[in-house]
Amino acid sequence: MAGEYEIIIGLEVHVQLLTESKMFCGCSTKFGMPPNTQVCPVCLGMPGVLPVINYKAVELAIKAALAFNSKISKFCRFARKNYFYPDLPKNYQISQYEEPLAVGGYIVVDGRKIHLKRIHLEEDAGKLLHPEKGEDYSLIDFNRAGIPLLEIVSEPEIRSPQEAEKYLLTLKQILEYLDISDCNMEEGSLRCDANISVRRKGENKMGTKVEVKNMNSFKGVRRALSYEAKRQIDILENGGEIIQETRLWNENLQITEGMRGKEEAHDYRYFPEPDLLPLTIDDKMIETIKKQIGELPGERKERFCKQYNLSQYDAEILTSKKEIGDYFEKCVKLLNQPKVIANWIMGDLMALLKEKKAKINETKLTPELLTEIISLVINNKITANVGKELLVEVFETGKSPKKIVEEKKLLQIEDDGFIIKVAEQVLEENKKAVEDYKKGKEKVIGFLIGKVMEKTKGKANPQKTQQILKELLKKVT
Repeated sequence: MAGEYEIIIGLEVHVQLLTESKMFCGCSTKFGMPPNTQVCPVCLGMPGVLPVINYKAVELAIKAALAFNSKISKFCRFARKNYFYPDLPKNYQISQYEEPLAVGGYIVVDGRKIHLKRIHLEEDAGKLLHPEKGEDYSLIDFNRAGIPLLEIVSEPEIRSPQEAEKYLLTLKQILEYLDISDCNMEEGSLRCDANISVRRKGENKMGTKVEVKNMNSFKGVRRALSYEAKRQIDILENGGEIIQETRLWNENLQITEGMRGKEEAHDYRYFPEPDLLPLTIDDKMIETIKKQIGELPGERKERFCKQYNLSQYDAEILTSKKEIGDYFEKCVKLLNQPKVIANWIMGDLMALLKEKKAKINETKLTPELLTEIISLVINNKITANVGKELLVEVFETGKSPKKIVEEKKLLQIEDDGFIIKVAEQVLEENKKAVEDYKKGKEKVIGFLIGKVMEKTKGKANPQKTQQILKELLKKVT
């Protein structure tokens, strides 16, 4: 039955902008500080104080709008969004409504444009802390109140939970590339609400939408929307009606749960913020910021394919984060072996980064040191296995690979006579493998090469080892 329905999703994404101070006051935005230590009369909503716009936040918002091909408003205005909740000290939030910073634009997901409705600035609320032991009170931390946020609202053009996840990952990648936000979902730097409805295929009328909140990971977004789509389809199939409401995703139970009826814009009684002048953005400011944008990840991916003759897959991995792409290009400038370098980065180096929970641009293994290791391998000075061991040591110590090779006598063994002696010993010790080879099981040669490598501590030239073993095996057959 699910195949008879079309899923319609629109996403509202809030990202924290990378500024050192809050949206309308000078308080720090540093994460993880003791509760209520980064507050002042402005962000606490005390009487008689006036907000002042953080223009760094405005610049970052314009940069995002340009990256998403949005139309920037030359004249925009802040508005008060009125509602009552314990974490909102002023009993209103300074946001934008009728005159947002930018409208339109799009994000390309798997070659398809997902259009944007609007991009606007606003301030964050505080954070409610609920004791775990079931006490009858909650605590409020206002450190987050007033943090600058950028809200990016998509048109309802996303057609599956999987596409919603890809949309978010693409948006995150662009914002990280341009240093607009760190998009850390665990720290609340990227938060996503979704509006989802279903309708029978071929229908033009939208179904009743449900807002889904409390999705705290990219996989969580996909799972929550998959569950909610199925829930709505099941209701319609059983003759029921969808209620317009807000539901929370319960990660533990993997279900959405009803929270409240869905608010409309008029419920918030928006009106122009009387304490702030309208924001004017001129062409000079836009052009200055446009020059700072540079190459976006999609453009870089295509260039990597053409310039370095990489596959789409390799280019996608290497451009997934700006620092990885930068590292790769620095390596290629030092050693013109793009495919070999790509394999080393995507294989052993990325595995090591994951294991150590490190960033590529913060390790002791600089591009100079990695290319030195690769040069030793491709020039047959050391074996690939020794190169991999060397990579781990240099990653930890930052020492010169050549010095380590000299100190530990890791140079590749090229002496035919020495390799023949070791190979003869290996054949003597592994007679069953020799018999298997005689019976036509040629793959056993790999096992025998491994045994030679074991005895030479990975230093024997693997090509010579294979050649010598084959010649010796011919003599015994």
